[in-house]
Amino acid sequence: MSNCRCMSADSVYSKTAFDNGLRVVTEKIPSSRSAAIGIWIDVGSRDEHKDENGISHFTEHMLFKGTKTRTAREIASYLESLGGGLNAFTSREQTCYHAIVLDQHLPKAVEILSDIIMNSTLSRASLEREKSVVVEEIFEVEETPSEYIHELFSDCFWRGHPLGWPIMGSEKNVRSLSRSGVVSFMKRHYRAGRIVVAAAGNISHRKLVDMVKKYFHFSAGVDGRGEPAGTPSDFSMNLYKRKSNQTHFCLGFPAIKFDDPRRNSILAIHTLLGAGMSSRLFQKIREEKGIAYTVYTFPDFYRDNGLFGVYLASDKRRLHAAVEIILKEFRKIKKERVKESKLEEIKSQMKGNLILSMESTNGRMNRLGRHEILAGRYSSLKDSIRKIDKITADDMQEMAQELFHYQNMTVTSLGAAGEDDLKNVDWSLL
Repeated sequence: MSNCRCMSADSVYSKTAFDNGLRVVTEKIPSSRSAAIGIWIDVGSRDEHKDENGISHFTEHMLFKGTKTRTAREIASYLESLGGGLNAFTSREQTCYHAIVLDQHLPKAVEILSDIIMNSTLSRASLEREKSVVVEEIFEVEETPSEYIHELFSDCFWRGHPLGWPIMGSEKNVRSLSRSGVVSFMKRHYRAGRIVVAAAGNISHRKLVDMVKKYFHFSAGVDGRGEPAGTPSDFSMNLYKRKSNQTHFCLGFPAIKFDDPRRNSILAIHTLLGAGMSSRLFQKIREEKGIAYTVYTFPDFYRDNGLFGVYLASDKRRLHAAVEIILKEFRKIKKERVKESKLEEIKSQMKGNLILSMESTNGRMNRLGRHEILAGRYSSLKDSIRKIDKITADDMQEMAQELFHYQNMTVTSLGAAGEDDLKNVDWSLL
């Protein structure tokens, strides 16, 4: 077992790596009265086989449906009765079971998390019942076009790679899942080398390590890793027709992985173009032209790849105008360096967002877990601010020149628009 520790003005970071590969990372914040803890499993929908797509998310649901000593109702009320909360989420690359409590109740949070992960019964009756719940969740997304367009876009962007598959899977897949399949999936992926226990708040690292030793017993290893994601390298347009007053639209480009040192340059471009009401795209498309109610950019970073995308919803008759504004803004940032005064605004916004996100112990816990899994290291608030301060206008322009190319673009729409509604778009603007 190995340990490391570092201190900053308001917190103490500690890390312990067990011999079997499991890691515990904590950030002690003495001034806090809360404690947030997450059990991060380095597995998500991209690690699934095609016929089991959706099983990561379904497994997450099932672990709350009863253990050898607790019913689903007792699990739900255990921390809520103390004023805390217990929840989970599944992404394309990770599954996280997390809790937030008053610091004095952290041992109870650790115990309940270990119980649902290590001792769930996965009863067949609960499994059949939960299939219907997840199918309804799938239907809800499919009937919410502002969400469903992102699933369609991801599938088109990643060209059949599991990274583009829907996190919840399909109705057919969910209906076909079995108890033995879920058990096999957990044995394959819930292994010590893919587990990070992250916690933030007024906590003792040593005591948490002792609790993890007592309650969590995973098989060693890191088996079951999904295939690497390739980089899309050709123009692709996919238009899904649906009766609607609006057309929901995404376009995107290949970007960089989470651990790339240039990530802040992309976040600066995101801040400039589409990260709020003051962003260029929001101001031009909504405020100046009144073309769309919602427009934003979204950078996604994964362990080996990434993307930079834009979303908007518009009447089909004005969609081409909105798309050309987007393309012109991409070209502008490729051709012109951002003015120093604007760059300082961008940096200030990025630093402010970061600092505010770290006001909560839950925000710090999420940052700890994600950084440990995707980068294998800790980045203090001071270090992160220093890296933001180092961003230059040249960094942003060079990244824009690398990102925004017509031949790498994926375009996806859902709604009334068809090819005729985009035929006048001048894609050569890039």
